[in-house]
Amino acid sequence: MQVSPAQRLRTLLAEPKIRVMPCCFDGLSARLIGEAGFDLTFMSGFAVAAARIGAPDTGLISYGEMVDSARNIAAATSVPVIGDGDTGYGNALNVKRTVKGYAQAGLAAVMIEDQVAPKRCGHTKGKLVVDRAQAVERIRAAADAREEGADILIMARTDARHGHGLDEALERAAAFKAAGADILFVEAPKSREEMERICREVPGWHMANIVEGGETPALPPAELEAIGYRIVAYPLTLLSAATRAMSEALTAMKAGRHPDDMLLPFADLRRHVGFDAYYEEEQRYADRRE
Repeated sequence: MQVSPAQRLRTLLAEPKIRVMPCCFDGLSARLIGEAGFDLTFMSGFAVAAARIGAPDTGLISYGEMVDSARNIAAATSVPVIGDGDTGYGNALNVKRTVKGYAQAGLAAVMIEDQVAPKRCGHTKGKLVVDRAQAVERIRAAADAREEGADILIMARTDARHGHGLDEALERAAAFKAAGADILFVEAPKSREEMERICREVPGWHMANIVEGGETPALPPAELEAIGYRIVAYPLTLLSAATRAMSEALTAMKAGRHPDDMLLPFADLRRHVGFDAYYEEEQRYADRRE
């Protein structure tokens, strides 16, 4: 019997160890994460908005574009994928549609947050959150979608720390857990002490979000595990590395120099994209004709 992505993610999270989670933005980045030996990945809304529509993560990308990216990403990797579901793209019924759509796309979990729409990246200015009752309603609707048959875990995110303080963020996290959330994500704590309070005062599966240059201390995974986190996400590392590499290659080309020293051997590029696996499977069917 085939094990679903959600079931595989539950099994991973049940083990008392932290999972390092580089975040993806397309099929190739998701494939590379799995090939590198990581156990799971996250479809970053910031990164997908940048890579797919060349725009900032300010609510410009639509549900349809995100669920299409989710489908492509889930198809490109064998590891469980958590997907950024933003605010759920509307009211409680929209939240349920988002959760069901992400499950149908093959994702293992969906993140729903409490920001006002249009949302913002958690480490940029302009964030506002809805009132606690509406925030809890979103998570309850997400959990209802799961209970109605969507085989997917619910990650509940609060951005209340930014404008309302850590106490309010903790109360929301506790309410989200009571409403049925499987994974808790209190965004942008500002110190190790705050991170310790999050894991101590609201027991459960917690995710730490490490944005290079962001507000949360970039503690190493071993320290985050000791604090009580079960996942540590790096949402922009691959996007940043890829953007830097492309920018530097373009600068070299504009200056009249081909960036040969920056490139993968063509054979390695073909392998990463999947040509070797394609040719191997193609040969299987050719052999059957003989």
